[in-house]
Amino acid sequence: MQDWGQGPSGDDLEKKVIEIANRVKNKMTSNPKKGILPVLIVIAIIAAVIGGSSSMYKVDTEETGVVLRFGKFAKFSDSGLHFKIPFGVEQVYLVPTGRVLKEEFGYRTVTPGIKTVYNKRGLEEESLTLTGDLNVSDIEWIVQFQIADPFKYIFKIKDPVGTIRDIAEAMVRKTVGNADVTQVLTTDRAILAGQIEQALQATLNQYDIGVRIVTVKFQDVNPPDAVKDAFNEVNEAEQQKESLIFQATEQYNRQVPRARGEAKRTLQEAQGYAVERVNKARGETNRFLALLTEYKKAPFVTRKRIHIETMEEVLPKLEETYIMDEKNSGLLPLLPLRKTMEGAVK
Repeated sequence: MQDWGQGPSGDDLEKKVIEIANRVKNKMTSNPKKGILPVLIVIAIIAAVIGGSSSMYKVDTEETGVVLRFGKFAKFSDSGLHFKIPFGVEQVYLVPTGRVLKEEFGYRTVTPGIKTVYNKRGLEEESLTLTGDLNVSDIEWIVQFQIADPFKYIFKIKDPVGTIRDIAEAMVRKTVGNADVTQVLTTDRAILAGQIEQALQATLNQYDIGVRIVTVKFQDVNPPDAVKDAFNEVNEAEQQKESLIFQATEQYNRQVPRARGEAKRTLQEAQGYAVERVNKARGETNRFLALLTEYKKAPFVTRKRIHIETMEEVLPKLEETYIMDEKNSGLLPLLPLRKTMEGAVK
């Protein structure tokens, strides 16, 4: 069972009691006439001092006190100053339930602070992990947890911290062993950490040691130093591949919509032209049918009207006009009066 810091040590008090008892014994041996009463008084005083000093204990704000009476659980103590029955009748174990505890794997923090100093020497067995595609990865991770039930934490199992470390290491090796090295070294590491956290919590619940896992996080994941250069080259090639794929996708997304837009515009223009031609043909057909109806009613008048309308449309476009008289063999030119008038107006 771990030592949880139960206040002043009983060994020091025992030494003092033995020392005082020896002094009293020496005095009684040298002067037995004084009797046993002073001895009893001294013993009573010693018992009172020991009882008073061992009957008080303090629980910090981040701690919970587990009180045992005659070796059996009695109660929990909150933060503050408390009293207990002395002489070993009640024992108190202080458990840090208000803190988030952390276990480090693959490295150790030597000097915490702004510039934290870490040490990895001799921890290769923790960090080197085999992946599912038979590659080796160097993983550094942490497990943060809180003590949910202090009684179970200190009495259900002999070494709770060691148990948590062993189970966490087993879960990491199992999860990483089912994944390939690319998943472990890329953004999938967060998903793998979540899976490890769930599996670790489920296993600890089966052990029933009163622990709640706060988080499992990969601090750093790298290939081993022996193959790091080769892996970086492969990684650079993968990044170039992804970059080229991204550029091709960008070009595709830019060109294909434009081509589709041009094709759609061409189809719409063709459809508009087809509608225009059909409507125009239908209009000419309707006009011809109407003209045919009028022609059937009065052929001569209709022919005359068509001739006059045609001349009205054609003659203004001619620069020179000649009138041919059937009785005369010569040609009679028509004066360009309209052109002359237009020039004068201008």
